[in-house]
Amino acid sequence: MVGSIARFLLACALGTTWVNVFAVDLSPAGVWRTLNEKTGKVRGTVLVYEERGEFFAKVHSVVDPKEAADICDLCPGELKNHPVIGLVIMRGMKRVGTEYAGGEVLDPDTGTIYRGKFKITDSGTKMVLRGFVGISLLGRSQTWLR
Repeated sequence: MVGSIARFLLACALGTTWVNVFAVDLSPAGVWRTLNEKTGKVRGTVLVYEERGEFFAKVHSVVDPKEAADICDLCPGELKNHPVIGLVIMRGMKRVGTEYAGGEVLDPDTGTIYRGKFKITDSGTKMVLRGFVGISLLGRSQTWLR
């Protein structure tokens, strides 16, 4: 009986080791498609990149040609009147366990800056980004697709 328990525990330990060896750490860096929250259609793309252990995202492209020349006239401070394409809309996100948090998210449509966090899901094909005021319950989420 003791021998079978020992073999079982050894098998569990080895199984855990093999799972960890093959686990993939999916970086959020790359190009992501953003979706229109009302229609569900692709609105454009953002480029997520890393600098000194923090993740940032800037608007890379837009689908609607009318939005291609938009400027962020409602953005605060130094961001005011900058073109939306190239605008950094997510900054300072750091890995915290299985998600990324501690940064901020800019909504260029309203000029509002929110606290933010995100999580990579579906084997790295989706990012669920949440912008909020105060606590996470007071906010909204957006899904980006790789």
